[in-house]
Amino acid sequence: MNRGKSSDETLIEMDRTTWSSGEENNGFHASSDKETLQLENAEVDKQQQSKDSVYFRDGIRRVDFVLSYIDDKDGEKKQDRRKEFEANLQKAGLELETEDKSESEDGKTYFLKIHVPWEVLATYADVLKIKVPFKTNDIPDKKDMPMSWLFTPYRLPEHVMQPEPDYFTATFDKSKTDFFLIEDKETFFPPSTRNRIVYYILSRCPYSKEDKDKKGIKRLLNNGTYTAAFPLHDCRYWTRSRDANCESERYSLYKYWARFTCFYKEQPLNLIRKYYGEKIGIYFAWLGFYTEMLSYAAVVGLLCFIYGVASFDENVWSKEICNETIGGQIVMCPLCDKKCGYWKLNTTCSASWQSYLFDNTATVFFAIFMGIWVTLFLEFWKRRQARLEYEWDLVDFEEEQQQLQLRPEYEIKCTSRQLNRVTQEMEPYLPLTSKCARSILSGATVLFWISLIIASIIGVIAYRLAVFAAFASIMKDSPTTKLDVVGTFITPQFATSVTASCINFVIIMILNFLYERVAIKITDM
Repeated sequence: MNRGKSSDETLIEMDRTTWSSGEENNGFHASSDKETLQLENAEVDKQQQSKDSVYFRDGIRRVDFVLSYIDDKDGEKKQDRRKEFEANLQKAGLELETEDKSESEDGKTYFLKIHVPWEVLATYADVLKIKVPFKTNDIPDKKDMPMSWLFTPYRLPEHVMQPEPDYFTATFDKSKTDFFLIEDKETFFPPSTRNRIVYYILSRCPYSKEDKDKKGIKRLLNNGTYTAAFPLHDCRYWTRSRDANCESERYSLYKYWARFTCFYKEQPLNLIRKYYGEKIGIYFAWLGFYTEMLSYAAVVGLLCFIYGVASFDENVWSKEICNETIGGQIVMCPLCDKKCGYWKLNTTCSASWQSYLFDNTATVFFAIFMGIWVTLFLEFWKRRQARLEYEWDLVDFEEEQQQLQLRPEYEIKCTSRQLNRVTQEMEPYLPLTSKCARSILSGATVLFWISLIIASIIGVIAYRLAVFAAFASIMKDSPTTKLDVVGTFITPQFATSVTASCINFVIIMILNFLYERVAIKITDM
């Protein structure tokens, strides 16, 4: 592989070579004829194979991805697409095995199991610049904390928190495999990395001989050629796998993390990262940190509420509002222009007592506290994020993802390339005229939707103003006002708020439905 070329050029050349219609297979032969024969001889009976197995029928090759489909009687086009797609996957070096529909629960669905051999893994790990371990971390880890025994109830077992040793990592290089800690090629790349490489191939594999622009599993899912595409879990979550080759990491995650009884314990972030990948790991790290910080705000808010309950009987202004000689003598202006009459302040007596529980002197302190809390939350999360980036070696992760993993749809449409003066690499280039046209159209669409939302808000406000007076005149002598239980609650204000909220709800649902589709089209454009 030419090291002087950019990553994008290398990937495109690799795609062209791998999925060419000729007789070449780009060197991606996972095994020789002799090895294939051994695998066939090693196949085990389906009845003897464990239901928890994540391997092919030979019990050796791991299932890295699964495609499912229903063979329609009238789906000749779909059959042709699948045939071409699967042939190109095999040219790319992937190994396939089909489970008959008789093995499925509904008796209609076929499952296509996909395995990535070492040669394909090594090649794409090299091109995608995946970081792998080359040395065990020998830096002493000093985690001694004073009074650490207080946190013992919140701790998880060490084998769950640290499922594997800490390593120094480097970008994988296929030509220097001896440099890395490769004990077993089948387990060197974790399942999350294997799944990522398979999906990368699936999203760029063509399925049409006539039109090479037709490629990717997304299109095949959208047009119904395949019904689903997914990686496998390693076992059932509620019980440990009976397969000796299975690590049962999913079971460990359920036992120590994904249960309500474990809500107060620390999260096994390293295990989550190993099983799901870095992106999911960082998400749950943020979610856990956010929940922890919210607990402090919740405690302060609860104390403010308790203060409101404790000082409920000492609420001076509610007593004055309810007093016949004070609140009963204060006459308030009408709530609307024509139909509404004057009203006395003591009619809001019960509402003032209720609002005191949440709006009292302590609320001022709570508002100040929340202002400080927001700043502390942001700064502490920056520290936490920087620590995770260092521990998981993700300092340049986002930038590398943007450079290496362009959307396949973008690669198809954007055929022009130019030299980046900073990185000195060839990058996809969109002409200025096309950029301007697309930006103007998408900007105009966004402005239109913003204007539509503003118009909807103004319309709801106008509705509330216009309808309140109507409800006031209609409900003034209504029989509902004489009801003992709900009579005091059925007021013009209540009726207006409820109907306006329903209208708001309908408008939001309709606009969300339309905007989601428009946003997808604008993004694709």
